[in-house]
Amino acid sequence: MAQLDFNCDLGEGCGNDADIVPLISSASIACGGHAGDAASMATTIALCLQHGVAVGAHPSYEDRANFGRRELDVPPADLRDSISRQLDAFAMACAELGAHMHHVKPHGALYNVAARDQAVADVVATAVRDFDSALIVYALSGSALAEAATRLGVRVAHEAFAERAYDANGRLAPRGTPGAVIEGIPAALVQVRQLLRQGVVIARDGSRVRLRADTLCLHGDRADAVEFARALHSLLSGEGVQMRAPGIAVR
Repeated sequence: MAQLDFNCDLGEGCGNDADIVPLISSASIACGGHAGDAASMATTIALCLQHGVAVGAHPSYEDRANFGRRELDVPPADLRDSISRQLDAFAMACAELGAHMHHVKPHGALYNVAARDQAVADVVATAVRDFDSALIVYALSGSALAEAATRLGVRVAHEAFAERAYDANGRLAPRGTPGAVIEGIPAALVQVRQLLRQGVVIARDGSRVRLRADTLCLHGDRADAVEFARALHSLLSGEGVQMRAPGIAVR
């Protein structure tokens, strides 16, 4: 794999953004649903501009109490309005700093529901298309959201995860179930190296799952996110991978 985006979810109040940003090529920034506000968006966008990192919105179910990780039954029209409000807020922050809004990546429960539920996937993809059809949707590789965005004419970056385990169906193992989060850096590096060299990950049941990976995600809210980011950056560099956000031309 000659080129791969290395992305991280940021602007979530974890205090480690300044150490992570120099190591990645794109950032998905909390825009008010699960975390973040105008000030944190501005700070994180400015940091990304300083290091040439592409910036995207990270909308969520509006559930700050549960960090956006609880599945909610939101009527489609209300969900679309919520996503649009968050995109508006992020676009305003970008405009004030002269930043280009590059992508949209749903967060947490919204990401996982949109990965499997076609109706929710259609709402998310439609909201992005109607907001700005030039944006890229970051979606779980091979998911319902990836399909919906493609069908609606929105560009997709198929996403794989460094420190999350997979089930045999290609979906992320649900948080709270055994082994869903890869805690150790060595084990995560094994998963990423296999993805780079063979295009597969090993599911929890031992089966081989083939994935398309345009972008590789690290969760920035981990306590050891900085150490993980350094290790992953070193691995990608050592494998000869050029880290560049999707659609960004070589300078």
